[in-house]
Amino acid sequence: MNLKRVVVTGLGALTPVGNNVSDFWDALASGVSGSDLITRFDTTKFKTHFACEIKGYDPGEYFDRKEQRKLDAYAQYALVASAEAIADAGIDVESVNHNRVGVIYGSGIGGLQTFLDEIRSFSLGDGTPRFSPFFIPKMIADIAAGHISIRYGFRGPNFGTVSACSTAANAIIDAYNYIRLGKADVFVTGGAEAPINEVGVGGFNSMMAISTNNDNYKTASRPFDKTRDGFVLGEGAGTLILEDLEYAKARGAKIYAEVAGAGLSADAYHLTAPHPEGLGAALVMEAALEDAGMSPGEIDYINVHGTATPRGDIAEANAIIKLFREQAYKMSISSTKSMTGHLLGAAGAVESIAAIMAINKGIIPPTINHFEDDPEIDPHLDLTFNKAKEKEVTTALSNTFGFGGHNASIIFKKFEE
Repeated sequence: MNLKRVVVTGLGALTPVGNNVSDFWDALASGVSGSDLITRFDTTKFKTHFACEIKGYDPGEYFDRKEQRKLDAYAQYALVASAEAIADAGIDVESVNHNRVGVIYGSGIGGLQTFLDEIRSFSLGDGTPRFSPFFIPKMIADIAAGHISIRYGFRGPNFGTVSACSTAANAIIDAYNYIRLGKADVFVTGGAEAPINEVGVGGFNSMMAISTNNDNYKTASRPFDKTRDGFVLGEGAGTLILEDLEYAKARGAKIYAEVAGAGLSADAYHLTAPHPEGLGAALVMEAALEDAGMSPGEIDYINVHGTATPRGDIAEANAIIKLFREQAYKMSISSTKSMTGHLLGAAGAVESIAAIMAINKGIIPPTINHFEDDPEIDPHLDLTFNKAKEKEVTTALSNTFGFGGHNASIIFKKFEE
């Protein structure tokens, strides 16, 4: 089958280290930490007092009061990042064929704050069911995709993906495949998450998944460091505009990169823990390489899942060595979660943007907050500790792995005719 080529023509980001792509990238290249004390609620009785919140975000700058009543924060973030990406791509929303533009946009959890607010209100009442008519449509995890399509009139394929921390990567892969098959010309795709509240922090605390390093909260996200003790919870959104190459060329669009290939796999092992030998991680990267028709030696940079969990980092590092062998020691590797925290269902989109920008800027963003080598992680891997470095990047691979054993990998490459 003659599959179409797919390119990236627009980017949008709302993150803990920058509220647009330019600021986000500058922060990554400079090694800025987005971690700080939580401002949303009183953390006194919680094990963790910090997170990677978005800074300086005012919903009133983007939505009127009537709109805000209908939008959970995660859907707001999705709309903000998507507006930036659509403008960046130069899409003429009025004249485009709306039937050929789709939206695939995900969230790992959805409207967690909305759910908390409504249940709290009900539980404090007299038992009379007084729920907001917007409760369900604000909460459900697919609604961001619906809002984006409604706002712009895009009538192509439209749905949300849910695969925990692989959600946004799954959305991008689905959009990539739909375009390859000729089902649409353009997709708005990515993911958004807004989990920083009492139940989000409390729930991850009970799983012992997030860091409790309150004394060193600025440097608590420590991927591949011996002293890591879990990920730092983050929030935000990332949006990519994917297009059929011929369609993009015909309208004179700028092209950031080509989507070269993608892979999906399952650990089939445990609800939350990775396979100890990194089996699923190796399988998904191998699948992406096969889909791209590439060899391990052609990858210049991996933006790893790298959450800073004790077992997860070791499993991913071992999977890279198992698959790439000698090439594992020649390419650059980094975890931008050391700066942004873990954006859960939005991670795959935000980190894909980081990989794409590495290709365009010739810079490997660092893995910050490295203090002590872990003897269980091969010290010869180039994990780009603490400081960005200049390097020509032709191909970049982005990994995301989610609770439930969901794995997704995407390969981006510099566009060539």
